[in-house]
Amino acid sequence: MQKLSDAKWSYVTRRIVARERMRLGGFIREPRLGDLVVSTVASVGAHDSLENVDGRRVHLYPGDIVVGAYGNRYATDFYEGYLPTTGTAAHLLTAGGVVGVVASAHTSRAQPTELEIIGALTDQAGAALSLENFTMRAPPPTRAELSTVVVVGSSMSVGKTTTVAAMVNGWMRAGLTASAGKVTGSGSGKDRWMYEDAGATAVIDFLDFGMPSTFGYPVERLRATMFGIRDALAHRGSAVVVLEIADGLLQAETNALVTHLSGFADRVVLAVADALSAVAGVRILNDLGAPVWAISGLISASPLASREASAATGLDVLSPAGLANGAAVELLTRQVVPT
Repeated sequence: MQKLSDAKWSYVTRRIVARERMRLGGFIREPRLGDLVVSTVASVGAHDSLENVDGRRVHLYPGDIVVGAYGNRYATDFYEGYLPTTGTAAHLLTAGGVVGVVASAHTSRAQPTELEIIGALTDQAGAALSLENFTMRAPPPTRAELSTVVVVGSSMSVGKTTTVAAMVNGWMRAGLTASAGKVTGSGSGKDRWMYEDAGATAVIDFLDFGMPSTFGYPVERLRATMFGIRDALAHRGSAVVVLEIADGLLQAETNALVTHLSGFADRVVLAVADALSAVAGVRILNDLGAPVWAISGLISASPLASREASAATGLDVLSPAGLANGAAVELLTRQVVPT
């Protein structure tokens, strides 16, 4: 068997320092969300590579040792997965290293990569470690002159991250100090890299607050994380912050978080793929007390669909190119939400 020093450390372990001091322990306790776990690859499936702590995709082979973290996954276009409860068999729920058991899958997805749990990751004294042991310290609450924009979506894969990156790029090009945060989702670095590539001066996500994925955590924990990310970015000198909430408006945690946006977000932008989703999404957000200031996402690729959505909602549809070329700044300077 390979040594722990030869293991492939997944993206969700990126906050762990001094990995050489870590140890492989036995089955110390019942699995908990966020627990760091060591497993061997039994068979390679849908996830044939692992995103490492630097964001590089490393190929997986049977027999590889992987260090990840227990978590759930909610992905309508991929896997529904949960914390293992019995035995040592598990699945790789994300390329970022979230470990659980698949309960359902989109019909387009292959069988999951199978793992065999071989033990817990421990400290030198043999105590089981969790991502909770490596969280950042939340700063004191602040508002200062910070502008806060929140991007939500009608569902998964409708262009939320692209919208966030375009806003950051537009503000950066206008000379503003902009940063970005990911409030909810499943552990992966691809969104972080998009934010940074767009020019974000700082990026903070839920992983920095001890969660490998957010599905299944109490809403109050997620609310505190949302405020904590905003405050931490403010303390780093940002003039404007944009936060992305994952999944769609009908997902339980997303729906609950939206109720806390009033008084928190200065602007809410809705990403959708079509006009009907725009109409439904605007109504849902308005009913939850979070008026929408603009629409973006995949719908902006179609001028016709954009006109449909704008006519039905009274809102502007802003494309990523438009946001990067001035619309993001105009969104901040607009005085009232459109009716």
